[in-house]
Amino acid sequence: MKQGWWLSIVVAVGLAACAGSPSPPLRYYQLRLEPPAGEAGATRASAPQPDVWQLVSVRLPDYLDRDALWLAVGANALQPMDGHRWAEPLRATVPRVLAHDLGVLRGADRVWSGSVPAGVAVARQIRVEVLEFGPAPDGRAVRLRARWTITDPHGGGAAQIGETEVEAPSAGRAPESQVDAHRLALWRLAQRMAERASPA
Repeated sequence: MKQGWWLSIVVAVGLAACAGSPSPPLRYYQLRLEPPAGEAGATRASAPQPDVWQLVSVRLPDYLDRDALWLAVGANALQPMDGHRWAEPLRATVPRVLAHDLGVLRGADRVWSGSVPAGVAVARQIRVEVLEFGPAPDGRAVRLRARWTITDPHGGGAAQIGETEVEAPSAGRAPESQVDAHRLALWRLAQRMAERASPA
């Protein structure tokens, strides 16, 4: 009886201590539209490209449909970074940033996402499937692997399929470094797509 009474006091004190120690506030991160520092100038299109692209869709794997920033644990496991979150779902961020980067590389009026203004003739429609997007096991890079399909909206020619894998170095496992590496990986994907896609 006496032992149970003391146990109740210990539990109550422990709960009070937890209640009195608030958790640190969450920090939110975004992938900004500006290309990574030092990247845009060397690869910006010198003149707008002749054909207009429409980015129709970008699909991401289900594990990215969360707001957590991930750290790799071992070869196959992922662990959320405690207290660090994306400001918006990657399913919204990635298509917007990718379309913007393609526009920087090809000319702003040569790439559209979603609906296209009246009078703009689309030469190619592009659908992208992200197969992998996350930290390397050692935390020193972010890997992005994606497949894209290019079709003629008017039915001419066969569909073109491309696939690439890029790796963007990270300064470390800190959240800011991981976010910077995610941004660089998307930029490099846009570069590969702009370089390798041939006319439909």
